[in-house]
Amino acid sequence: MEIVKFEHLQKVLNQVSDTTVVLHFWATWCKPCMEELPFFEQLNTVYNPQKIKFILVSMDFVKDAETSLKNVLERNKIKSKVVLLDEPDYNSWIDLVDKEWSGTIPATLVLNSNLRKRKFYEGKVNISTFSDELKKMCPVTIQN
Repeated sequence: MEIVKFEHLQKVLNQVSDTTVVLHFWATWCKPCMEELPFFEQLNTVYNPQKIKFILVSMDFVKDAETSLKNVLERNKIKSKVVLLDEPDYNSWIDLVDKEWSGTIPATLVLNSNLRKRKFYEGKVNISTFSDELKKMCPVTIQN
């Protein structure tokens, strides 16, 4: 787990690539986030080594990084890339992720700059709808 500023995520958002990127915003204190965390970890396993990158963006407090956040990651055997976003002023960057985002978590942004596709989900995702949408945004079709 790495502690980052928004500039780090902005580079990911602005990167031109044929890799599909999934930015999933969540926190350990958010019950719906914790309910869907295993789903995102499972997707990371299913889509590996396809051209898709999952980044789990924790909205936890930096002071909790070595305690509750680390414990949740270990307990849930999270192997996906996790970054802790150290930006307490949400209003300064939320619109840069998506103009429609109210700030509610969980929230997920899927983008592929080469395909010019971008899809934003606020709140818990519908697992089957999200999986279908993700397949459309991957350069290589996933076989079931």
